[in-house]
Amino acid sequence: MEFEHITNVVVVGSGAAGLTAAIAARDAGCEVIVLESMDKVGGSTAKSGGGIWIPNNPYMKACGVDDSYDAALTYMNEVIPEKGPASSKELREAYLKNAPELVRWLEGLGFKALYARGYPDYYPECSGGCAEGRCVESALFDPRLLGKQWKDKVYTIPVPMHTFEANKFTLVLRTWSGFRTTMDIIFRRAVLWRLLGKQRVSMGGALVGQLLKILLDRSVSVWIKTPLVSLITEGDAVVGVTVKKDGKEMRIRATHGVMLAAGGFEHNDAMRQQYQQHPITTEWTSGDAGNKGDGIQAGIAVGAAVEMMDEAWWMPTLLPKSGPLPTLFERSLPYSMIVDSSGKRFMNESQSYVACGKQQYARNKEVPAIPAYIILDSRHRKYYVLGTSMFPRITPKSAYKEGFITRADSLPELARKMGIDEAGLVATAKRFSEFARKGKDEDFHRGDSAYDRFYSDPRVKPNPNLGPIDTPPFYALKIWPGDLGTMGGLLIDEHARVLRKDGSVIRGLYAAGNNTASVMGRTYPGPGSTIGPAMVFGMIGGRHAATMAKGQTG
Repeated sequence: MEFEHITNVVVVGSGAAGLTAAIAARDAGCEVIVLESMDKVGGSTAKSGGGIWIPNNPYMKACGVDDSYDAALTYMNEVIPEKGPASSKELREAYLKNAPELVRWLEGLGFKALYARGYPDYYPECSGGCAEGRCVESALFDPRLLGKQWKDKVYTIPVPMHTFEANKFTLVLRTWSGFRTTMDIIFRRAVLWRLLGKQRVSMGGALVGQLLKILLDRSVSVWIKTPLVSLITEGDAVVGVTVKKDGKEMRIRATHGVMLAAGGFEHNDAMRQQYQQHPITTEWTSGDAGNKGDGIQAGIAVGAAVEMMDEAWWMPTLLPKSGPLPTLFERSLPYSMIVDSSGKRFMNESQSYVACGKQQYARNKEVPAIPAYIILDSRHRKYYVLGTSMFPRITPKSAYKEGFITRADSLPELARKMGIDEAGLVATAKRFSEFARKGKDEDFHRGDSAYDRFYSDPRVKPNPNLGPIDTPPFYALKIWPGDLGTMGGLLIDEHARVLRKDGSVIRGLYAAGNNTASVMGRTYPGPGSTIGPAMVFGMIGGRHAATMAKGQTG
């Protein structure tokens, strides 16, 4: 077979997993080609908050926050009950042992990171949990450092802020720190900096930008608009890839390995209908449009095993005409609750978004709950931000016109407009309001956890997550079980090597990120639980491929 190109390592995908794998392989002396199917680099990582869950990281130690390998392992073992092949003892240990090394290694290459102190684990009260958090994220990044060819090739979030500032941003009219932080973000960083010619991006865009800069400085080839067609095998080993570039198919030989880091399959409707619970659609996902399962299907075609294909990184999602809008603070702040069609609550609205999604699907088996409805008291619209652009007291007429938000002067009227059981909604609001006045959610314990209180209003007493729903006008929005991407995929071992159903290794094939079944099992332990493993196993896989380049095996 003839090959148009020959290199040491081919990396399919340019999100956090792929870029980290490419850096690791290059850092170990390999020639690397990175392939990206879309016209921009970064995939879902670039559109994300960019958090990286790194237990026992050096920034925690510098801040005097206690953590350890043993504490993190205890925590993972408690909050992730599954002990299946995707989240085996070996994979959990490999992740936790290598996570601090990832941060130290990247820092040595020039990567600048921050500790998101105060952004808790999602189950901080569990054994080994950390209320101060274990999340690391990128410092702000100047995209012009990428040069003219690449500075506009990374998706960026328009507001330069950090994830650990998001809770303050929502309280712009409620607290001095919220006002000060919001004014700094909008007027100094977003407006003044731009007027002065100073560009900075944040979150996932900054993370991708920094990783891409490290790659470009090391003369790694990055091919955009180059989708994977198939893997090439010789005997029982993967030796290269067939891709489509400039409308033509070409073959690339990878002498030391292929890393699949092409994301999940959230935008492949056929795969979602085949593997996942119904109702399901690609219209609810916030994942990158390029995530169509190409890497997973390519792995399956050469005998790879898959696991947890029914799961996703669920995220309660609103659907304005502009596209899916994930909800974090909207459902957690006071004066709000989520109900099903019978008008009843069915979960702690402030809990982890993955847990919310699971409970919405579970509830839908008993009572129609897809969509569910987020109900807002007038004080929610008076005090808090809604979505990314609806500031307190400002609800655009277009939002009503398109049916994104509905307003009514009474709860029965709101129920009729939304198709919710009137008596059920009125009774639930009365019960919820009683909980708010007492400060105790007797049904679902909202506000009990430090994670619940990350998005809360300290001015609301006695429980900063609860506020009565009894003051008109009232508002309602439909909320759907969207996602940030799919959670299942190829099975890997502790070296990021792809496995067959019998547990044997497919030589020459590696995978990381949402291309794989997650080491987190069916749980989301803390902020950055997708990107953390993506980068750690990207590093592990890239390094292992490099050892193969030196003639080693295993």
